[in-house]
Amino acid sequence: MSPLTAAPSIRGLSAVVTGGSRGLGLLLADELAARHCAVTMVARDGEELTLAAELLRRRRGARIRTAVCDVRDRAAVRDVLGETARDCGGVDLVIANAGIIQVAPVEAVGAEEFRSAMDTIFYGALHTSLEALPYLRRSPAGGRLALIGSVGGLLAAPHLLPYSCAKSAVGTLAEGLYAEAARDGVTVTAVHPGLMRTGSHLHAVFGGEQEKEFAWFSTLAGMPLVSMDAGRAAKAIVRGIQRRRTRIVLTPAARAAGLAHGVAPTLTTRATALAARMLPSAGGGPRGLRRGAEVGPPSHPVARRVRAWGSALNDRASRAYNQRSV
Repeated sequence: MSPLTAAPSIRGLSAVVTGGSRGLGLLLADELAARHCAVTMVARDGEELTLAAELLRRRRGARIRTAVCDVRDRAAVRDVLGETARDCGGVDLVIANAGIIQVAPVEAVGAEEFRSAMDTIFYGALHTSLEALPYLRRSPAGGRLALIGSVGGLLAAPHLLPYSCAKSAVGTLAEGLYAEAARDGVTVTAVHPGLMRTGSHLHAVFGGEQEKEFAWFSTLAGMPLVSMDAGRAAKAIVRGIQRRRTRIVLTPAARAAGLAHGVAPTLTTRATALAARMLPSAGGGPRGLRRGAEVGPPSHPVARRVRAWGSALNDRASRAYNQRSV
């Protein structure tokens, strides 16, 4: 079936969301349920999944399934999709959203952190895509696959290098799959959000001067003029998937950054180097990485006030989007 002739509505479709237990994934699952999809939420943590499913089942008529699965394990992903196809009569729409965030200068991370990011973000998306495509090709509605990248994959972000490398690979994968799957009536959407208020700062891990790293990240990700409301982002993403968009870039800042890097990469690379000079150094902090929920407030009173002000909306999002189970 050609994408041009496929029905635009996604009502009643069987949808799968990886990383679906909290944050953006939870909101994407909720938006799909609101559009009357049968939603399978996939995540590693069974307790988080149970809480998330309870939240979504409060919606009248929502059809929610859960599956505990580590997307780094391709066989486990294969099993989940097979079970979903049997229980729901097929798989029509898949969103590969699972990911992790490490915030630290490159001196404070090793090759293992890069492998960890690639395993979850890139290989997780790859495993999900490869196992989903046979079902999506058979979908009477014409399959839809969306891979969640990031503006950090369009333009490398300082102190987020493992994340940026993995998200860049996801973006390339989405574009390549779009080219190869289109002849089978499957559309692949590359999604590149900018900063969103999802409450993910509590699950992100921080290295180097951890208090300072947490302060700048949580503040920037929570500022209204810089970050986007995650609920609005989820609506825009699902709407774009429904319309079979090839690429979705969210937030004006992310669109501007991506455009600028495409036109003048030398200029934007030098600009990120200037930004990196304002970020904390690698020295002086404890060794290793800690989750944001475990990082204490900055010792300086002014820094504490700035962090409290900047991250207030993100803290609110963490409570609303099932991020507090750390």
